[in-house]
Amino acid sequence: MEELLRGVGVVRRAGLSVDVSGIEYDSRKVVPGSLFVAMQGGTTDGNRYIASAIERGASAVVTDSAMTFQDAASKYPQIALAEVAHGRSALAGISANYFGHPEKKLALSGVTGTNGKTTTAFLLDAMLNRVTRKTVLVGTIEYHVAGVVVQSPHTTPESRDLLELFAKGVSADATEAVMEVSSHALEQGRVWSLPFDVAIFSNLTRDHLDYHGTMEKYFAAKRMLFDGSNGVVPRVSVINIDDSYGAELAIKAREAGSEIFSYGLEVGEFRADDVSMSASGMKFRLVAPNGSAAIQTKLTGKVNVYNLLAASAAANARGLTLNEIADGAASLECVPGRFQTVDAGQPFTVVVDYAHTDDALRNLIALAREFVKPANGRVITLFGCGGDRDRSKRPLMGRAAGEGSDFVVLTSDNPRSEDPEAILRDALPGLEATGVEFVTEADRAKAIQIAIEQARSGDIVLLAGKGHEKTQTLRDHVIPFDDMEVAAGAIRVLAKAGAKR
Repeated sequence: MEELLRGVGVVRRAGLSVDVSGIEYDSRKVVPGSLFVAMQGGTTDGNRYIASAIERGASAVVTDSAMTFQDAASKYPQIALAEVAHGRSALAGISANYFGHPEKKLALSGVTGTNGKTTTAFLLDAMLNRVTRKTVLVGTIEYHVAGVVVQSPHTTPESRDLLELFAKGVSADATEAVMEVSSHALEQGRVWSLPFDVAIFSNLTRDHLDYHGTMEKYFAAKRMLFDGSNGVVPRVSVINIDDSYGAELAIKAREAGSEIFSYGLEVGEFRADDVSMSASGMKFRLVAPNGSAAIQTKLTGKVNVYNLLAASAAANARGLTLNEIADGAASLECVPGRFQTVDAGQPFTVVVDYAHTDDALRNLIALAREFVKPANGRVITLFGCGGDRDRSKRPLMGRAAGEGSDFVVLTSDNPRSEDPEAILRDALPGLEATGVEFVTEADRAKAIQIAIEQARSGDIVLLAGKGHEKTQTLRDHVIPFDDMEVAAGAIRVLAKAGAKR
């Protein structure tokens, strides 16, 4: 117990000194001998579950509530008890002590920003793997631990779970970790004091304002990864200076003592020249401070040029040569749910993508527009807006979809506790203002069928919003749902109907 609390900043203690067999912050996972960390959170307070944790066998409790500490000290004198100032910071410190500080045995690279985190992380991971470095990858789609794929419940897990992943990676001889770092994780202290060697900033556009409230607060959360307010200043900050927030961030990071590797399409130390792209991939010349290299990749689109530049700069910061970077970029086949095509023999293109903000939707449609000829090809866009999330972005998404598309299908995208029809009504003003032809259908499976039936030879159908996700979250339950599978099924139905005619 004494070793686990080392450096945690304990306010006061009570009870016995005990041996601890595990660390938990979810009372349902407590087993005899566990230390339970009770934290105040945004939606619930872990201090409410101390009695449940003790009933399950917890031998020690750490709380961030002075009142709870006093109450527990009188009720449970047999329990080792400690009060801390900040629950999540304490969880990070206790977990690091328990798992043997694996974060100090890995070179950590963190990617933050509104769009591009997942693709940039996959690219950097591929580059590091290509030069035979074993890695831990943590992100939205899945986690990788030295090549073993693990389910991803959160983009950035709680510190206890993250450090356990790191420990498993270290046991499997991993030397690097690449992770997406969400604004929620930064603000909540899930990555508190992790010693990031490289921090990457992709961009900042409107998202998560249901949580942060304003763009200024959203940016302040992202900035924590770079300015030292997360506990450690990264050795290198890789920053997109084409983005206005990135330009400001570069100044803050430099003032904090981080070395800046800037990137952009035309400005920055890492740039892309002679870009040539098609629906099946692209190539360009990577220009860097130490030379240049020819990049060829199966990814495509302007957004992926940015993602490749970010990953290349980070890989360079981690010691890879430009030729090694180019080889790693070419090795990545695809990123699940990111401009991923559905091929079931149809004479038109169907693309599944995770775009779920107005900026990401606009970029996706612009990319699709580059691959259709106005004379014989249309862009058909299906999208929805998430329930229990920022309502103000819904009409913005409607406008983004309508402005770039020839036909739009407005549908559901994880409505959660909200009425799906009410969500559609929120998006309609922006969509209607564009004058585009559209239909609404709250049932996503039926909506995909409608989008597929609208398509003809040469068209591109964009199924936006869910990407890699395999479920749809409704009011009171979660159902299996995979845009790739549903689209393939819709294409087969269309093909059978055509054959009968």
